[in-house]
Amino acid sequence: MVRNYIDGRWVDSTGRESVDIINPATEEVLDKCPLGTAEDVNRAVAAAQAAFPAWRQTPVIDRVQYLFKLKSLLEATFDEIVALNTAEHGKTLVESRGDVRRGIQMVETACGMPSLMMGQCSEDVAAGIDSMSVRQPMGVFAAITPFNFPAMVPFWFWPFAIASGNTFVLKPSERVPLTQVKIFGLLEKTGLPKGVMNLVAGSKDVVNALCTHPDVKGVSFVGSTPVAKHVYQTGTSHGKRVQALGGAKNFMVILPDAAMDTSISTCLESIIGCAGQRCLAGSVIISVGDCAKTVSDRIVRLASDVRIGNGADPQTHMGPVISRSSLERIHGLIQSAALDGAQILLDGRQTAGRGYFLKPTVIAGVTPKMRIAQEEIFGPVVCLANTDSLASAIQWINSSPFANTASLFTNSGAAARQFSYEAAPAMLGLNIGVPAPMAYYSFGGAKDSFFGDVKAHGAQGVLFFTDQKVTISRWKKNSNIW
Repeated sequence: MVRNYIDGRWVDSTGRESVDIINPATEEVLDKCPLGTAEDVNRAVAAAQAAFPAWRQTPVIDRVQYLFKLKSLLEATFDEIVALNTAEHGKTLVESRGDVRRGIQMVETACGMPSLMMGQCSEDVAAGIDSMSVRQPMGVFAAITPFNFPAMVPFWFWPFAIASGNTFVLKPSERVPLTQVKIFGLLEKTGLPKGVMNLVAGSKDVVNALCTHPDVKGVSFVGSTPVAKHVYQTGTSHGKRVQALGGAKNFMVILPDAAMDTSISTCLESIIGCAGQRCLAGSVIISVGDCAKTVSDRIVRLASDVRIGNGADPQTHMGPVISRSSLERIHGLIQSAALDGAQILLDGRQTAGRGYFLKPTVIAGVTPKMRIAQEEIFGPVVCLANTDSLASAIQWINSSPFANTASLFTNSGAAARQFSYEAAPAMLGLNIGVPAPMAYYSFGGAKDSFFGDVKAHGAQGVLFFTDQKVTISRWKKNSNIW
């Protein structure tokens, strides 16, 4: 049974119920995750609150030393974390390596906090008056993270939070807590003061307790749009800062002048990587003009060659989706497309064997009003559509309530500029299938893909976890002394 990490100790949850942690490739039960309670949250927040005064007073250059130590430990145990990540999530070893590596990059970036949180100073803003601003930590922060990146996504938040002087409570997904348990074991070895970092396992009750606890100053969330909206509304109504990253419907536009082979293979990888379970995964490929047949033929051929299987097998190209319920939901979306008049060119549905596998599926003739064109699939399903112009493709993209990412494939600088200028999503790719910002840039969508004002990691992450204080001063000379 997974245990909580509170005030520097591993302790049992007070929750009486639990869920199985299942390897989605084999359906083997790896462990059990308790469904924690508000009491677990109270204990964790109390520990973090008690640790905050001393941690805040710790010089920032000393705070980041624990992250330097953690970076070394993560590198030393890299392969172990990768294997555990693949076991509980199902993604391939290559994908898990990327998951863990991007997490380490967040730690590396947060190690620059002595520079990242520097303030500003101006003298003589008026005669004899100087002004200074500093960024100060606020207290206890929390994060509620999803199943799709067990290693990386928690690192979007807590290294920036503690490096800037806050204390923290993490609730990982109850489906994939084992990777974070392993990482917290490494964090414990750094000698980080007790209470600075805490882990609470659980589900809805823990989420609501974190969003309403009076001592939690802010909440970070990644997950589906309905839950993101709930977290945002609940947290802000209780006076908290909230950054809630929601779902997506990511479009990929191919112009006739694009480098076809590279563009098509890049689009397919974007859609089926991690079995489509990425908030930056492509979903709808819009072919502009007369390139639609070329795109369709090549996508079907490439998708037919994808080898599915256990992600732990180095020969596997794509692993399973996370659960049977996810598999059944995706099956339903595929069926809805057929009922809506789309053509299933490659049907990846299967029922035999163990594991939650879905082969890449290719659906042509998708139009904006179809359910499959509107809902987030979160699975390896390629939707093919075509328009007569880049302008109409952009219009389709901008009509979606989601605005996480979109990509354009072209060799035209003018088309690229038009796309960058007019497309609504907040993260855009030009000849890039997964436009994921690096750790030192900020991450977050727009519209129903993001609820909040300040985005994740990079410079925006520092702003979220600190408050600005401005001091304006005037000093008169004492003529008796000088």
